[in-house]
Amino acid sequence: MRVWLMNGFLFSGTLLNIQTMEEFALNTTITISHAVEILAAIIIGVAVLQVVFTYFRLLFQPLGSITKEEIRVKFGSSVAVSLELLLGADVLATAVAPSWDDIGKLAAIAVLRTALNYFLERELKHSKSIA
Repeated sequence: MRVWLMNGFLFSGTLLNIQTMEEFALNTTITISHAVEILAAIIIGVAVLQVVFTYFRLLFQPLGSITKEEIRVKFGSSVAVSLELLLGADVLATAVAPSWDDIGKLAAIAVLRTALNYFLERELKHSKSIA
């Protein structure tokens, strides 16, 4: 049985390549990040289709059971969920060995998306209390 000493750690069997593990972690988090971004885009796309369909239905049947304000609230809720998913995707993308530049960009994106989400949620609560 072979035993290697590497950076203070003992490994038996085959030598564990730290660089390969880091590459695997980076590739995995980037792949998951892209999947979450795609999911957020799908949510927004479906929400847009629902808004267009419901709005045109409202135009031709003005005495319907749904108002324009309710359409806005449903769409706003979908956008809020998408913003949260996109923020999570950005965190995942910079999770493995980020540079200071990456951390700065993530902080700016996080502040902007969090502020957007905060004001959107506030508007949605206000709209729901009116309706």
